Amino acid sequence: MAELTVSILHGVDALDAAAWDACGSGGDPFTTHRFLLALEQSKSVGKGTGWHPSHLVARSGDKVMGVAPLYLKTHSQGEYIFDHAWADAWRRAGGQYYPKLQCAVPFTPATGPRLIADDPQVQAALLAAMTQIAGRADLSSAHVTFCTEAERALGEAQGWLGRTTTQYHWQNAGYGSYEDFLAALSSRKRKALRKERERANAFGGRIVALTGDDLQPEHWDAMWTFYQDTGGRKWGRPYLTRAFFDLLHQTMRDDCLLFLAERDGRPVAGALNLIGRDTLYGRYWGCTEDHPFLHFELCYHRAIDWAIEHRLSRVEAGAQGEHKLARGYMPAETHSIHWVSDAGFRRALQGYLAQEAEAVGDDMAETAAFGPYRRGDG
Repeated sequence: MAELTVSILHGVDALDAAAWDACGSGGDPFTTHRFLLALEQSKSVGKGTGWHPSHLVARSGDKVMGVAPLYLKTHSQGEYIFDHAWADAWRRAGGQYYPKLQCAVPFTPATGPRLIADDPQVQAALLAAMTQIAGRADLSSAHVTFCTEAERALGEAQGWLGRTTTQYHWQNAGYGSYEDFLAALSSRKRKALRKERERANAFGGRIVALTGDDLQPEHWDAMWTFYQDTGGRKWGRPYLTRAFFDLLHQTMRDDCLLFLAERDGRPVAGALNLIGRDTLYGRYWGCTEDHPFLHFELCYHRAIDWAIEHRLSRVEAGAQGEHKLARGYMPAETHSIHWVSDAGFRRALQGYLAQEAEAVGDDMAETAAFGPYRRGDG
């Protein structure tokens, strides 16, 4: 391999889509060129958002060997691995925490490759470039969030601090149907979920699954209404713009799966998923009418149905939510790595993160004990 060089792209459109997507093994819709471009073209990221594209591209001669979605951040919103307390401690010590570097997919708490290259040497070069950029610009820190476990190990070998967090994921144990999945649950939980689904589907309408060319502009109008309602209640204002959903329709409708509930010919609730190579990713939910258990039906049960039918290995239904446990979604580790410029602060964080990891492990074990799966005869 010729000597590697790493440069910064202030927009993903500065690199050919085929060259970007050829890096790494793929399988994750969120790190594709088309997804990141939709964020930028829709102005969901960029000027005025606090997410300033600073993507990295590693080359050997003229050949693109690896890329990394990187942003200069002026706040900590939309990340889902929280460092607000770190920023506050930095400020109280007299420092300026922002801006910082964030290697991530904006607004997307889904695990996937962040150092997108097949060669670990290229991945290491991308990671080293982040520390060099942060050091030369006198930035407080750099963060790689929702990375793979292998990327975490690589980062820790380079002196980055590893962090363990948790989500709830559903794992496909080779089920042939939803009934096969239910058979793996305890009798009491099995009955509870059957009743829950019966009540949800008695809302007085129908539920349809739409993907590809079945998705029409009116469906995106409905999803935007749902997203605004949920985003307004969760974050104060939605992160994504209306134009983002139009771009999803234009460039990624084959990657999208919308479960839409309609009553009297009108959409009343919806859950938008993105389809990966082996994982279904639940992303956005909303409604204009409240119906018992409809949220659980659209977001969790239908996702399991679809994953089983299409032989996907996993469903990731987004951040947090212990209520997912009763629906078969079990605790799963998620990973991030962090570089901080100040040696004293780094030592303090190292101790904190070790304690946090122990607490997360204890919580996962305790929570898993309340899972719905059979023990013995069930």
